Amino acid sequence: MPQNIKPETVVIGEYLNIKKNTIFVIPEYQRAYSWTKDNCDKLWQDLLDYSDLDSDDNYFFGTIIVNCQDNDTKFVLIDGQQRTTTFYLLFKALLMRINERIPMVSDDKDSIQLLRGLRGRRCKLIQILYKVKDDAVSYDPDEKADAEIYRNTRLMENHSINERYEDDFNTILMASDYKEAERNVRRIPYKQKDNKFTNFFRNFKFFYDNAGRLSDSQLNAVTNKIIEECEIIEIMSWNVDQAITMFNSLNSDGLPLFDSDIISAKLYANAESQGLSNDFSNAWEELKEQVDELVGLGICDLDSILMQQMYYERAAGGEIIGESGSPNVTMPGLRRYFTELNRNILMKPVKLSNEMINIAEIWKKASEYASVQVLSRFNANFRFFLATYFHRFKADDITEKDVTPLADAMIRLFAILELVDAGYSSRNFKTFLFGELEKLADPSVPVSEIIKDFSDHIEKTWKKEDIKELITDCCRNPLVFLNEYLVAAEDGIPFSIDTKYDIEHIMPSSGSNIQVIRADAGITTDDEFNGTVNKLGNKIILEQKINRSIGNEWFRTKVSTSLYDKSGYKDSIYPMAKRLVFRYQGNKKAFWTKDDIDKSTAEISNRIVKYIFSSV
Repeated sequence: MPQNIKPETVVIGEYLNIKKNTIFVIPEYQRAYSWTKDNCDKLWQDLLDYSDLDSDDNYFFGTIIVNCQDNDTKFVLIDGQQRTTTFYLLFKALLMRINERIPMVSDDKDSIQLLRGLRGRRCKLIQILYKVKDDAVSYDPDEKADAEIYRNTRLMENHSINERYEDDFNTILMASDYKEAERNVRRIPYKQKDNKFTNFFRNFKFFYDNAGRLSDSQLNAVTNKIIEECEIIEIMSWNVDQAITMFNSLNSDGLPLFDSDIISAKLYANAESQGLSNDFSNAWEELKEQVDELVGLGICDLDSILMQQMYYERAAGGEIIGESGSPNVTMPGLRRYFTELNRNILMKPVKLSNEMINIAEIWKKASEYASVQVLSRFNANFRFFLATYFHRFKADDITEKDVTPLADAMIRLFAILELVDAGYSSRNFKTFLFGELEKLADPSVPVSEIIKDFSDHIEKTWKKEDIKELITDCCRNPLVFLNEYLVAAEDGIPFSIDTKYDIEHIMPSSGSNIQVIRADAGITTDDEFNGTVNKLGNKIILEQKINRSIGNEWFRTKVSTSLYDKSGYKDSIYPMAKRLVFRYQGNKKAFWTKDDIDKSTAEISNRIVKYIFSSV
């Protein structure tokens, strides 16, 4: 068996035409089949454009990296699973269309060349898709014989722990015609129209529909071009680490592997060597499901969860505070940390997966806590520090009372970051937070001690009057959320940020009535207006549907308790809207003036400063 890397330029038809005892393998760490119609449309247009060209040059579709295993009977797709799968689906769609056309082409002198071409394409496609010899395939479609061929071949083994619908690929390839494929593929619950189908079937259907729009001669020519003249560079390797290293050093057409892909591969290999591959696969699949929900909620993805785990591991292992007593704020790359610097962590794959599942479950709960919702509107780095603290708890046991005091302390610090002329990487933010990491990871350190550290740091570093002045001049939206959160606490009402909300300008920033509204507000110049309209005192949170309903109406209309078929502030759950309705209820000539905005801004400044500088 050759042990060197073997790169070779091959046409697509040759690349896909593997031997009978050979199979493509999608490894455990690969992502699910994720090509969309947009990807397929670009591929299809490229193919049609190339087919129309009168060129002697073949068309190049990038590099595919294959790791050869088991005496070269298994071709593990390190890079190229998306394109390989897609080309097989394309070939099946072309085969179905050719099978439909052959009986319709006249067997006469004018059409004999076309008919011969279609028959030749049919035979070649069946050879590629079903690993049969030329003499085993009839030139004309034979429903019974073809069905027997279709049922007895597998082109791929899909071991990806991220793929939930791998059976659809084989279902499509085994189908005798389109209706059979559509009837037998999976339907995804609660989805509508084409979205109820998996990417496998949607992409196959796309190619089938588009091939159906070609004339007989176009179908013949395009199919021949794809099989015989479209090329890839196939790089064959006999060492998986070497193959992955190659992949990461090449700028190929495939999607790059994330750190989580590489780390999951190492975890799976370790689990397999320990006889725990099933336990790990189940745990990793559960982790992926949990993280998919977090992604949908806009909280974090899998690489972020792994990064949070790295922060915790370094803190719990005493790797943050150096001999000098100062925190080391330099973080290694995620992949380097887990695969080189601290490999021992990956030697317990099931334990590590379960720890991250626990963190993901905590994030789902914590994302509903008011303090975390507000904190999420500030700098995203808070997640690494809050997640380190989460490791103290089991998801079933943690409560809002466990989280809110620390989240409040973090809000106070990140609110200052929003105001001052300094970045997160400065010593007053990143260095301070890293200095707290080991305490956050240590359950023996009471959270009250950590919160006191925040309070002492704020009191020591900044002055109230300076922060108050900055708030007065600030127009950044995170502080709008903070103000609403604090007002809700003052009024003793629940606070939660709806998924569909707008930042509402009480005095509109634009609109057909803007000149009259400005006059009502006592504003005479553009400069005065621009300096007023975006102040914190002119901004509130409002449900999107309410904001779109009232548009740029006058203030008296927005706060009215009688809006005919419209919704107004009176229908909002948010505390500032409720306060405005209470204050102006029944006032038919209510105005919102520049003085009102300045007064509101001053109130907000006092409120937020008091909160930021509150002690333990």
